[in-house]
Amino acid sequence: FKAKDQAMKLAILSTLLAGAAAFAPVSPAARGSVQLSETKADLEALATTLNPLVKFYDPLNLAEAEFWGASNEATIGFLRHAEIKHGRVAMFAFVGYLVHANGIKWPWAMQMDGTPFPSETNPPQLWDSISDSAKWQIFLVIGFLEFWSELSTPTNKHYMAGGRPGDFPDFTSGPDGIPHPVPFNFYDPFKWNRNMSPEKSASGLAKEINNGRLAMIGIMGFLAEQSTPGSVPLLSGVVQPYSGEVMAPFSTNVIGQPFGL
Repeated sequence: FKAKDQAMKLAILSTLLAGAAAFAPVSPAARGSVQLSETKADLEALATTLNPLVKFYDPLNLAEAEFWGASNEATIGFLRHAEIKHGRVAMFAFVGYLVHANGIKWPWAMQMDGTPFPSETNPPQLWDSISDSAKWQIFLVIGFLEFWSELSTPTNKHYMAGGRPGDFPDFTSGPDGIPHPVPFNFYDPFKWNRNMSPEKSASGLAKEINNGRLAMIGIMGFLAEQSTPGSVPLLSGVVQPYSGEVMAPFSTNVIGQPFGL
């Protein structure tokens, strides 16, 4: 187990470094000069760039679908944006899992009443141990970011209306934005990538997509092995078992409780 513990810690370091490099959306200067992958032909070309061995794989034929009566181009924009967003969430989850599984936490109190960060090293159990008020704060932030990401602004088109999938709108202040100054944007808050070339930006997005796909497999592998020991042989004895419901954000059914469920 000592060797496995060391391997997990090395994995954290390498994943943190790789994950930081993976979050590379398009810089504002490059947004207008990079062609959107709006058609099936564009997706086929992108798939070859992402994985020359697998290439284009679409068993459900989603690349020709038209969701909710929208055009095929809008549907492809929705699917592309959904994959990029889920990949980003999975990268956060994968790195967070490794950090918590190794007992890494902030040294100060987690809550105003002095409650410290949990010392639990089983990530799902750690989530169960924090208060509902802390969970609601997390969900409110996520909800705001989700709301803001769906906005169409003068500088950001919606991904189903000609905008680039994966772009996150800048935080704008004033009558058409947030009613107070916001010094940092969600992407590139220190403007280190504002002069990034279109070629480097496109390469960074391709890496982000690949890393996101791998992270989705990785985090689901962790949770599968915890819920059903032995289901992922490579992780047997590496992750701790968990008897709870990994898909339930609260220990009680907050939606069904008023109805006696």
